[in-house]
Amino acid sequence: MGAGVAGLALGPRALAAGAGWALPAAGAVNHIEVVRITMADGTSLCGQMWLPADMATRPAPVVLEYIPYRTRDAYGAADAHWGEVLARHGIGYARIDIRGSGDSEGLLRDEYLASEQDDAVQIIAWLAAQSWCNGAVGMRGISWGGFSTLQTAMRQPPALKAIMPMACSDRRYTDDAHYVGGCLGLTNFKWGVNFKGVMAGPPDPAIAGPAWRQMWQQRLEASPPIIARWTEHNREDDYWRHGSLAFDYAAINCPAYVVGGWADAYVHSVPRLLAGLTCPKKALVGPWGHTYPWVGGPGPAVDWAFEEIRWWSHWLRGEATGIMDEPMLRYFCPEATPSESAPGPTPGQWTAESAWPSPNVRPLALYLTDAGLAAAPGPGSVRQHRSDNTVGLQTPEWVPFGQQEMPGDQRRDDALSITYDLPPATAASELLGVPRVRLRLAADKPVAQLAVRLCKVLPDGTSWRLAYGLLNLTHHAGHGAPQALVPGQPIDVSLDLGFIAHRLKAGEKLRLAISEGLWPLVWPSPESPVLTLYPEACQLILPVRTPPVVAPAMPIQSVAIPPDAGDVIVTTSDVDDQVTITGTWPDKQRRCANGTILSGFGPNTVARITRGVPNGGIWSGQRVSRYQRGDWNCELHIGFVLRSTKRRFLIEESLTARQDGEVVFSRTTHSIVPRTLL
Repeated sequence: MGAGVAGLALGPRALAAGAGWALPAAGAVNHIEVVRITMADGTSLCGQMWLPADMATRPAPVVLEYIPYRTRDAYGAADAHWGEVLARHGIGYARIDIRGSGDSEGLLRDEYLASEQDDAVQIIAWLAAQSWCNGAVGMRGISWGGFSTLQTAMRQPPALKAIMPMACSDRRYTDDAHYVGGCLGLTNFKWGVNFKGVMAGPPDPAIAGPAWRQMWQQRLEASPPIIARWTEHNREDDYWRHGSLAFDYAAINCPAYVVGGWADAYVHSVPRLLAGLTCPKKALVGPWGHTYPWVGGPGPAVDWAFEEIRWWSHWLRGEATGIMDEPMLRYFCPEATPSESAPGPTPGQWTAESAWPSPNVRPLALYLTDAGLAAAPGPGSVRQHRSDNTVGLQTPEWVPFGQQEMPGDQRRDDALSITYDLPPATAASELLGVPRVRLRLAADKPVAQLAVRLCKVLPDGTSWRLAYGLLNLTHHAGHGAPQALVPGQPIDVSLDLGFIAHRLKAGEKLRLAISEGLWPLVWPSPESPVLTLYPEACQLILPVRTPPVVAPAMPIQSVAIPPDAGDVIVTTSDVDDQVTITGTWPDKQRRCANGTILSGFGPNTVARITRGVPNGGIWSGQRVSRYQRGDWNCELHIGFVLRSTKRRFLIEESLTARQDGEVVFSRTTHSIVPRTLL
């Protein structure tokens, strides 16, 4: 997935606490606007580089960022910013577009292909062999760039000496933009139209020359019905296992600095990476969403240039920066959720753990009783939840990109769920880690979903989601080989609720909420099941942290950012048992440094369902992208529609391209995908 770019100001500089290291003096930069690297098959990949001006006489390391997001225009501002920052302080920066994207030759047919990683290995070898390079290469990136970084490091190219993956995952099926706990996610479709825009985007004539039109036509023709492909792979098969580090953490042997944000679903990979990687490793988790630490929304942000240059200087130049003498995990501990504290920054404080798993975190088992959550087992009556397919209206998006997509006050959804409350706290406490539930339940249909939310309830009654988990119950024994449920037969389920940190105040209480499904986050079960819960065999296990007496100093300076609600507007309509949620982005225009004017909107989405009629629902969306400079004028219109029957998904995908207002390509595909226990 992509991440937004905004707010590229640097904060003030500081010495690393206890390290005695400061940023190197800033020097001149040599910007190489067009770089072409030829792959073994003859394909030319294109990008830009920013190098220290004295590299010819003083060879230096170089850091690679390798993504399909158009370095010449769409990502030009971020690329130029980091190219200048790194190169000014003695570290080269190479930003190369993946084959078939931007101005690189070839075709881009899917995410994270083996050919993409083959190319990355060749690029790293080429960079290391240049006379101006000291032979050490690093790799960084956020979202797709983070995946690319992990997957390339798994190939162990000799010159790759350190990596910095941000906002990404080690397991593609369970923690990417397609399935949530084995349930089909709305993000699968929203990302699908965005990705088709990446695959079908036109090369820039100023770089590609007269061949640009033919290259564009080839991209349009080659763009597959990608949403249907992802939906066909509805279990964790070899398609998803490819590029998933979680199945072999030893595949990475170079040092890794992992970065995430609490308001981003990709944060859940952080504890797994820290526990699983055997190489030198660090992690930082801040109060932001699917964005960069220096942008930091909803805030506060951090002066990331200092930290990143410290990392590269240590591993690529052999300088004693002190960065590896510091705690393994540094994180921001929130005292409120982003929606609770909006529109301002998230209150809380930076703290750290010297190791992960942490000796400061212990499990606390709570039991589900008729009196609520309790520290000891007690009587618990059997309870039932009948799905009406509309629990989840306050959790509209898997990866929120604006304030209105953040999980809001959960009281309405709580009222429609089975809930268990803990009495209000008499003193403050901290959570850090992965809450887990163990449940015994049965469904009256062969396919059903389980949704569990952990909420914080304030004295005023408002309920704020701290963590949640979803599971297609046919996957309860594993995502690789789903099995139909036997109606009425109880099963035991263990479900992780994701990586969290939170400081609970006196007077606040925890609530566990259990339901069948979360809509519109995921598509509903085919037959509106009834869940039966057997509480006496159930537990909630909380990761409770006892803070150390002295907290380590924070070496990275916080940077205040102005409140920003984001552009997306979410509206909900509930009329005559029909619920509709729309997400609308404004049609915006921006001028890039090379003079290209980008405009467009989306994905604008509509999710509609009728209570109790799971196969009467619809998801639809549209994205428009325009590229204009002088007499170069291209436009893409991309759309999707999803409907279902009890046994099938009906998917429509459309792509129309215009040049100078005239249609040059148009295709609509209709796919029927079997609902295999989904």
